[in-house]
Amino acid sequence: MSDESARAFADLLDVLTLTELGTAKISVTGIRGQDAAASIGATSARVFEGRSQQAPHGRVFGGQVLAQCVMAAGRTVKDVEASHGLRPIHSLHGYFMRPGDDTLPIRFAVEEMRDGRSFSTRRVHAIQKEAPIMAFTCSFQERGTGPEHQLSTPDVPPPEQLRSLSDLLTETDDATARNMILRRPIEQRPVDGATFLAPGADKVTEQHTWIRAVGRLPDDPLLHAAVLAYASDYSLLEPVLRRHGLVWADPRLRVASLDHSMWFHRDGRADDWVLYAQGSPSATSGRGLGLGEMFQGGRLVATTAQEGMIRIKGS
Repeated sequence: MSDESARAFADLLDVLTLTELGTAKISVTGIRGQDAAASIGATSARVFEGRSQQAPHGRVFGGQVLAQCVMAAGRTVKDVEASHGLRPIHSLHGYFMRPGDDTLPIRFAVEEMRDGRSFSTRRVHAIQKEAPIMAFTCSFQERGTGPEHQLSTPDVPPPEQLRSLSDLLTETDDATARNMILRRPIEQRPVDGATFLAPGADKVTEQHTWIRAVGRLPDDPLLHAAVLAYASDYSLLEPVLRRHGLVWADPRLRVASLDHSMWFHRDGRADDWVLYAQGSPSATSGRGLGLGEMFQGGRLVATTAQEGMIRIKGS
């Protein structure tokens, strides 16, 4: 691991280490002080705070907010697990409402919606400047039994036969692209070539990439789920760009995540290689939809979906 990668990995672990601030009233207008009178629709929430990673564009990376929401919600399930047993996260759904400011911390107000016999449901409000930047819901479940099936792992070259995205981009003259990739705590090895500076050879709606954290993570299922959620946001809209011959470096391109969903089917480690198969069934009205499946060791670990705003300035 390079010094730059080691710093990026340590930074990710620090960002996902949240501080609990206590309880507060949460309403449609944001967090109110603990002693403030409850407004209509206000409810009690446990509040956590985490710092933001610096980003080249000055906006908080969406995957960071997703991962921090997972960590905040999971912290409130620990008490339930103490009496009921382990309840890993099995699904999350988030709407990106406002761009986050990467110079400010984020507060996460967690509503403990319900703890049932097998499931725990949480709602999280990610807040900056007294306004929500993400609305997030998730559910945790004790492992159970039932019918079993899954998709087969795609037949692609293994990661050992591929070059990392950072290696590919260090050969370019684009300093912004090089710095952006070198500072990532997730290694990516694209199977179908990169779309950062040059369009794909074929205008197709599918692509595959191998991903893993650049360092070893503690044996905490919640942390591994959070890091997988973090990594899932990097390239899920790339199949839309690939289909239309676009590249991330195109100065006309305007891309912003609108929502993100993820279903965790089986336990997975974010620090071992995961094959991320991605595709796009549709793009219309300035929006593109990306779908993904994460495979590890022949097992389908997770499924993802994200819709994003994708516009070409001047078109």
